[in-house]
Amino acid sequence: MTTAGKTIITCAVTGSIHTPSMSPHLPVTPEEIADAAVGAAEAGAAIVHLHARDPKDGRPDQSPEAFAPILASIRQRTNAVVNITTGGSPTMSVEERMRPVVEFKPEVASLNMGSMNFGLYPMLNRYKDFQHDWEEPLLAGSKDRIFKNTFQDIENILTACAENQTRFEIECYDIGHLYTLAHFVDRGLVTPPFFVQSVFGILGGIGPHPEDVAHMKRTADRLFGDAYRWSVLGAGAAQMRIAAQAAAMGGNVRVGLEDSLWLGKGRLAESNAEQVTKVRGILEGLGCEIATPDEAREILQLKGGDRVNF
Repeated sequence: MTTAGKTIITCAVTGSIHTPSMSPHLPVTPEEIADAAVGAAEAGAAIVHLHARDPKDGRPDQSPEAFAPILASIRQRTNAVVNITTGGSPTMSVEERMRPVVEFKPEVASLNMGSMNFGLYPMLNRYKDFQHDWEEPLLAGSKDRIFKNTFQDIENILTACAENQTRFEIECYDIGHLYTLAHFVDRGLVTPPFFVQSVFGILGGIGPHPEDVAHMKRTADRLFGDAYRWSVLGAGAAQMRIAAQAAAMGGNVRVGLEDSLWLGKGRLAESNAEQVTKVRGILEGLGCEIATPDEAREILQLKGGDRVNF
């Protein structure tokens, strides 16, 4: 059966944006993160996007030691494509952020296409009580912090992963990031098919308006033609609406508690699998067929799960 036209669901299970005080359902320990990833895969996610956290207080942890038990558990329990972040947290150096990808050689790694303001501080208006002393400063500090992804940083990650044949979930938070990708394509450091993850609704990036979604797609089409595969994620309340719009335009989708803690207005998602199940229902209601992990590997021309280092 052909994979043409099948829709890839990615699930980002914990991230580094949300803090443990925001939801009791946010995975924190290695066991919780692995269980969340497996549950998402069983619900229909072909790709699971991973961050790690300190199991004691939930703060982001980009050490290979933090990822190792998560990866071992996932590998034993599911065939899903594993995608390891190089974004880590905006408070980390790029050298720290890329360590797990260099160590574990995954099929896919995320890659941010530009330095940017990454405003989390408005969340302080919604959350007043924090369990851990690092949470409030992390959010407040984003008012005067740049998420650093220079041309040199991007080149360092691309070249470090070149021999490992890791492909990238190329995260584009604004139109200029697409042009940065085009620059690296022209230099031969990124080869097709590109997996472009358009990110909508982060303060500092492009907004979540339907015209923003259409503009991002038009620009990517003009720059890359049929050499790329388009996916979207909507932050917060925009998650499912943007997924539905993009799917109707032939795109792939990403959900997960990294991107939104909610299942609907006023209702926290109790698991990543709940969000995957909901978006799968939207996609299938639009007539989309959901890609399996192996079909996603074929669509994105990945090296295969037998060629990773975990």
